[in-house]
Amino acid sequence: MSLLIIGGTGTLGRQIVLQALTKGYQVRCLVRNLRKANFLKEWGAELVYGDLTIPETIPPSLRGITAVIDASTSRPSDISTKKVDWDGKVALIDAAKTANIKRFVFCSTLNLEQFSTIPLMKMKQGIEVKLKESGIPYTIFRLTGFYQGLIEQYAIPILEDLPIWITNENTCVSYMDTQDIAKFCLRTLQLPKTENQIFFLGGPKGWVSSEIIKLCEQLAGQSAKVKKIPVLVLKLSSEFLGFFDWGQNISDRLAFAEILNVENNFSKSTFDLYKLFKIDPSEIIQLDAYFLEYFVRLLKRLKDINFEDVQKQRNLVI
Repeated sequence: MSLLIIGGTGTLGRQIVLQALTKGYQVRCLVRNLRKANFLKEWGAELVYGDLTIPETIPPSLRGITAVIDASTSRPSDISTKKVDWDGKVALIDAAKTANIKRFVFCSTLNLEQFSTIPLMKMKQGIEVKLKESGIPYTIFRLTGFYQGLIEQYAIPILEDLPIWITNENTCVSYMDTQDIAKFCLRTLQLPKTENQIFFLGGPKGWVSSEIIKLCEQLAGQSAKVKKIPVLVLKLSSEFLGFFDWGQNISDRLAFAEILNVENNFSKSTFDLYKLFKIDPSEIIQLDAYFLEYFVRLLKRLKDINFEDVQKQRNLVI
């Protein structure tokens, strides 16, 4: 099976590319900047120039392709959001239909219906509808937040003695590691039962900000400086979210957490989903294990840097 992956240089996309290559798929990546994406070529993927804002570049990339995995999204600061997340994705679906693509995997987000007044959420919901109407066999994953985004939001501020901004409500989010999300995206290609289905994909445990902060404090051996922003302030903000890559704007990050809020018990539906996809829950990376690995690697790096500094000082003395 040959795959065309959109968004291959992103946080999630690169994990999909790496795992697909490991599993023996022929992987082609649609990229705007060939130099920036060169690491994907080094891994073994084929790179082809394409830009969702230039629809005519899309059809050539689909020649010989069996399935499409779209893990792309525009950033909150991107002035071409509509061109990417609406015009470009509509053109991609049309081209995929013409190319007789056998499966189209689309990475969407949770709680679209509740936030239809937000332009990006409205566009993603519209693309889901377009995909359903296209006749292409599809699988849609409505995703939660990524572990990777939590490093910048929680771990780094604690380590650098900077404030951590949270809302004044206990928002519970079932975050996931992008490695695990990539597993589901690829596993669905082998499961006919998952065709023409929408899945709400999240981790086995919901986390509130206070729990994540406490975990980071324990691992870092430092106390956090916590600052709260009322949820009402976020709801009145016109620029509401930064989606998966967690933009630099604090209100974007916090608003995104509100969008991903999980009020019900996520556990049963989550484990039923793992069973359907034949993925052992014990293989799913837990958030505390992810943070532990991060801090262990960070401490090792600091020790290595300290060792190099000592060696330089010794050489100077000699």
